[in-house]
Amino acid sequence: MNRYLVILLRKPHVDPAVVSAHRDFLADLRVQGRNEMNGPFGDGSGGAYLLRANDLDEAMAIVQRDPAFISGGWEITVHAWQAS
Repeated sequence: MNRYLVILLRKPHVDPAVVSAHRDFLADLRVQGRNEMNGPFGDGSGGAYLLRANDLDEAMAIVQRDPAFISGGWEITVHAWQAS
């Protein structure tokens, strides 16, 4: 599997109720072996997670199920990551 860095930046009107659902989503991905690590940025502007997927299309399909994506409260980018 390949690694994809998912970066989420908060938009001005984030629904706080979505944060809990987003965290549950990340926990489920971890159980599946898809989320290597995740966490918020220290300045509160958003966060990131390291996603494992076969290819970019699969990574995007997974991200599109994230409550943070569905809610529209975050600007989300996905980058193939070739960590050493």
